[in-house]
Amino acid sequence: MKIVVVGGSGLIGSNVVHRLRRDGHETVAASPGSGVNTITGEGLARALEGAQVVIDVANSPSFEDGAVLKFFETSSRNLLAAEAQAGVEHHLALSVVGTDRLSQSGYFRAKIAQEKLIQASRIPYTILRATQFFEFVGSIIEAASERDGIRLSPALIQPIAADDVAAALADLAVGTPLNGIVEIAGPDRFPLDELARKFLAARADSRQVIADVHARYFGSELNDRSLVAGDSPRIGPTRFQNWLSRTSQ
Repeated sequence: MKIVVVGGSGLIGSNVVHRLRRDGHETVAASPGSGVNTITGEGLARALEGAQVVIDVANSPSFEDGAVLKFFETSSRNLLAAEAQAGVEHHLALSVVGTDRLSQSGYFRAKIAQEKLIQASRIPYTILRATQFFEFVGSIIEAASERDGIRLSPALIQPIAADDVAAALADLAVGTPLNGIVEIAGPDRFPLDELARKFLAARADSRQVIADVHARYFGSELNDRSLVAGDSPRIGPTRFQNWLSRTSQ
């Protein structure tokens, strides 16, 4: 099976490419660095020739409201049009748990727009919504840093290891399109402020974390449903504490 991974050089994409190649699939790691650009359309037709499956894990280089919306809309339109021409049989895209609940955020509005374009196309599809990656906890902390400390909501979060997300994508890619949305999350839920304290303590970082129910998460206020999976999600096997111990050594 020929599978094209758009965003194939990134954190998730490179992992998915490795898994699929290991399992014997002809796998193309498509990115601007390899001559495939979903914004300009450069190299798309050549990369998709003969492909049965496309996995889209590309992300916007900018999170500014206008730029991120333009990225996901332009990239998705170009990619889906090229897939239709190539006869692709399955479009698999990575999205985010909470996308439909966090519309105050420009990033999540852009992901909603991407999902709608996929759903409106005639190409059979699967959308995998994942919770926040363990690997992004540090970035979440830095985004919440203020002069008096790190101000974070105590709302629940259910983070997951990027490796577990990549494994799920590789599995879904060789299966039948679901024509719907499936969620994946980590095995544990934590208040977001508590998660940050665990992360900082493991790295001997003494900065104070302040619980604030009104603290914004990339533009949105949170509640206990915002960042956790719904009913019957896939559950990744890696626990945060095990990942934290391993990566802090």
